[in-house]
Amino acid sequence: MMKRAALVLMILLSIMASAQATYPRPLKNDLASGDFAMQLGKALANGDASVDSDATPEPLSPVGLDTPAQEKNGQSTKSSEKPKPKIPGSMVGYIDDAIVGSQVRIRFDAGFHDSAPDRAEYFYAQCSCNGTGAPGPNFPGASSNINFQQLYFQAEYAPVSRFSIFTEVPFRWIEPRSFLPNSFNPNPPQPEIPSLRTNSGISDVRAGIKLALAASSNHWLTLQLKAYFPTGDSSRGLGTDHYAVEPSLLYYQRLSQRWAVESQIGDWHPIDGSMGSVVGSHALTGFAGDVFFYGVGPSYQVIDREHIKFAPVVELFGWYVLGGLQTISPFPSLNCAIGSVMNGGCSHDASGTNIINLKVGARTSIGSRNSFYLGFGQAVTHSVWYEHIVRAEYRYSF
Repeated sequence: MMKRAALVLMILLSIMASAQATYPRPLKNDLASGDFAMQLGKALANGDASVDSDATPEPLSPVGLDTPAQEKNGQSTKSSEKPKPKIPGSMVGYIDDAIVGSQVRIRFDAGFHDSAPDRAEYFYAQCSCNGTGAPGPNFPGASSNINFQQLYFQAEYAPVSRFSIFTEVPFRWIEPRSFLPNSFNPNPPQPEIPSLRTNSGISDVRAGIKLALAASSNHWLTLQLKAYFPTGDSSRGLGTDHYAVEPSLLYYQRLSQRWAVESQIGDWHPIDGSMGSVVGSHALTGFAGDVFFYGVGPSYQVIDREHIKFAPVVELFGWYVLGGLQTISPFPSLNCAIGSVMNGGCSHDASGTNIINLKVGARTSIGSRNSFYLGFGQAVTHSVWYEHIVRAEYRYSF
């Protein structure tokens, strides 16, 4: 009887093995079931009926299958591998970002005491206050003191790691504070004029591309090409009334875990521009002129934690005007360009003007996506685009 039972059991085991090959189950269950069946077969063959058919045998640890201890060791091995260092992101506030990536920025500037806003038509177009029909604002005189605010919306998209496209839409508010005397108005009105304070709207839109020529975990060397489009109303001081291109070279270098330095060098090149003042057969062409610019800014991460970073930054930024004109007062007798005096103004050669600003600020990064900057800039030369400037910025990376 026992021999028959053992024979039947062997046949059942063969059938189970065939079924297992056709419908495989997890490895631990297979071994556990096979171990139980082997114990049962031995018991039946020896005539021992004391085997508990409901007992669950302790599963075996198959060769090649990680035990919990092995899995734990494997996890610790993986976690012990240090990831490659990652650049935390640009910390400067005025120098353009050399790191290529997808991001959006919202930036607000408040500038104070711009004494030559139409110089080389870099900020706005030639003032039409001298009666020449220039495209710039028709104020009672050439402005000698303007405050302005600008709000920028910028979006950058990087389809690949080393190339991106970007666009920037600025909104501008200007507040003329005083005007230079001219032949029409030897004593132009100086009080604030309510209608002038409403000069606000979209300024000149910018767009461009960035291409990283070299990139690593410690440095980026990037070529940037930016184009300016005359979308601002130049008659209200909101734009330059001409196109411009701005090639520049951007550089980021991480010196240590906390120290980094960033820099920029480039040229703002106007396309066309106004013709300047015209008297009789004399003409001054090219009121707009090239502006060479440069900047360098070291930063130090005082706080360098996983989810928050805080870095003060100091930036030195300069401009050198290579050509163009600016409107000044003809009183008293100044060295105006030949034929440039027309009713109420004087066009003076702006080339050689040197402007340097010192800017201090700090950037706070929260997580890997959010970043805030707050800074203040001060002119350190006699010639200025503005004497003081305050900048606040929010940056979101994705």
